[in-house]
Amino acid sequence: MTSDEQGRSGVLDAGLASPLLETLTSEPIALAQVQRLSPSALAYLGDAVYELQVRRRCLLPPRKLDAYHQQVVAQVRAESQANSLRSLQPHLTDLELDILKRGRNAAYNRPRRVDPEIYQQATSLETLVGYLYLTDPKRLLELFSYLELSPP
Repeated sequence: MTSDEQGRSGVLDAGLASPLLETLTSEPIALAQVQRLSPSALAYLGDAVYELQVRRRCLLPPRKLDAYHQQVVAQVRAESQANSLRSLQPHLTDLELDILKRGRNAAYNRPRRVDPEIYQQATSLETLVGYLYLTDPKRLLELFSYLELSPP
């Protein structure tokens, strides 16, 4: 095993895989470009990032794929995201609250099974996650640390 492989293995063994999220953004996007993205585009990205974080946290202890899927679906559904948003709100900055408003106002085409207010809150959270993923991954990881995204 090379020293590089040992280093990567050590990071994963130490439970420090979250900083790897930062490495997924290979080319930084200028803040001006991010600000030109629509809230819907940020929510689209944020949905994927949020689900990836939930999937990562559900991996341990090992279980069957169906059990993983059920846990992830339960935590990425709109109602769970709305609960996550409510638990994060005391930790948010004024800028982050502004991003939430942009996301809430962009929420449309909601599924019929979801209350409009719940859907707006979930879309707001996804918009914030997408924005922070592009602009401040360390802050995103800090906010994720406040959430109970692990298996019950």
